[in-house]
Amino acid sequence: MSAINIGNHNFQNEVLNSDRKVLVDFWAPWCGPCRMVVPLVEEIAEERSDIKVCKVNVDENPELAERFGVMSIPTLVVMKDGEIVNQAVGARTKEEILALL
Repeated sequence: MSAINIGNHNFQNEVLNSDRKVLVDFWAPWCGPCRMVVPLVEEIAEERSDIKVCKVNVDENPELAERFGVMSIPTLVVMKDGEIVNQAVGARTKEEILALL
């Protein structure tokens, strides 16, 4: 399964109400480090059916970025049962992203 694009319209259902752990990638298309992370996030989405992988474009959803205190991108947030359980700012390797989970 590929990463799910998240906005205000589906955040509650896809992230907060998820029965699985959720990896949320806060990104923007103009961000160089974000473009390095996106293929890794997509790979993880394809390989790991036990987690849900979501992407939030901060330009299109500034209120979600503000809600999570995202000041720099990429920011990766891991959520379980609607709560943040881990978070990292900046580009990461696939192994580092998997370690967050």
